[in-house]
Amino acid sequence: MIKVKIKDIVDIFNGSTPSTSVSENFDGHISWITPKDISDQKTKYINRGERNITEKGLNSIGGNLLPKGTILFSSRAPIGLMSICTKETATNQGFKNMVCKKDKIDNEYLFYLLKTQISKIQELGTGTTFKEVSKSTIESFEIYIEENVPTQQKIASVLSALDDKIEVNNKINAELEAMAKTLYDYWFVQFDFPNEDNKPYKSSGGKMVLNETLKREIPEGWEVKRLEDIVEVKDGTHDSPKYITENGYPLVTSKNLKKSGIDFSETNKITKIDFDLINQRSKVDTGDILFSMIGNIGTIYKVEEEIVNFAIKNVALFKTSTKQSFKNYLYQYLHEYDMQRYIPNVISGSIQKFIALGSLRNSPILYHEPTIKKYTELSSSIYYRITLTQKQNQELVQLRDWLLPMLMNGQVTVGDVADEFLGMVAEPSVDYKIKDDIKENRFALWLSNQKLAARGDIDEVVLREIFDAMDDEDQ
Repeated sequence: MIKVKIKDIVDIFNGSTPSTSVSENFDGHISWITPKDISDQKTKYINRGERNITEKGLNSIGGNLLPKGTILFSSRAPIGLMSICTKETATNQGFKNMVCKKDKIDNEYLFYLLKTQISKIQELGTGTTFKEVSKSTIESFEIYIEENVPTQQKIASVLSALDDKIEVNNKINAELEAMAKTLYDYWFVQFDFPNEDNKPYKSSGGKMVLNETLKREIPEGWEVKRLEDIVEVKDGTHDSPKYITENGYPLVTSKNLKKSGIDFSETNKITKIDFDLINQRSKVDTGDILFSMIGNIGTIYKVEEEIVNFAIKNVALFKTSTKQSFKNYLYQYLHEYDMQRYIPNVISGSIQKFIALGSLRNSPILYHEPTIKKYTELSSSIYYRITLTQKQNQELVQLRDWLLPMLMNGQVTVGDVADEFLGMVAEPSVDYKIKDDIKENRFALWLSNQKLAARGDIDEVVLREIFDAMDDEDQ
């Protein structure tokens, strides 16, 4: 291992923003990245942001593009978001962009190495409104690196294999979640759930009645209830327990709830005494649903961990663990039209937005228990596969986060881990089985929808041929 300054192994370039008052600067074909575009940190690669810029916009900020493989490192609000661009790109001023000197450092190796140094770099930030690290500060920052570039590449390949598997799993789950949403929308938005004759209810002339609470028509015989009349609704602690640094229990707040799950890397730790006290009020169990109440309101997480070792603060707790048949329906309902229309009308706060516990308890819920139970039965295999994939990703993340510092400081070598740990990310038979299972699930859902929408008997052999042709074209 050798000690170097960042400027010894990379060239750093600032980004910039074209004038937003000149419309001709934007909506072109040139990628332009901002820290917001990589805020979820789901993947280490990026090829475009929310907005592109034009040649005119690029020329107005210097005219130079960053090469493919550049490490984009956010230098403010917040410090330490990172991604690797997969094409020539430009960025705004929120980045210090690192172009690696290829004879000295591998870009993916440096990407992972910098992850172990984020907290130290953040401590160097200055500023009153928000912290920022300057170009000169990053250039002077010292790190220890493996001197041999091929060895760097081997270390990066181990960590990349884990990240690649995590990303594949995320894509699988996105597809499965889309399937569950399709079924939900068909039954509870279009109301074409199967009637007594296995025909689509609304399309087959099923009676609809106007509901004054939801301000829309719902099937006759269905109800709109308050959420607390169906399932217990609680929230986390209102106290501020003392935080500790070691051997504590994570205290999950609204900011720790992400679309991808709970971000435990930023949770504070509390003592066993405080953990037990909070759990007397709002114990989280496997099968419950969490809902962020402050700041980024409405982020939803379904708790599927077998062992729950965290407490909550500023987070709503729907105790669906006591009513499993309602869990998947409520999880989907919280994402959908009625709740998305209800929530903005009950949010309070001028500076810090929040939703009160009472407003959540009074949330209007479309309810018809027999149909909800049928939905649960039909969608259970989809959600089960989602849960399995989420659990595997949690294990992969834990393994990656353990290996990362060990590989970087030389305590563990590539030879130590290649055979022992990477078997779990090199399982082609499992991957193909997952893909085959997903395709079969997609076909089953598609077929059920075709049957419901049809007027008469269906030839499943013909439909399978149609589906395979469409699926191959999509792939």
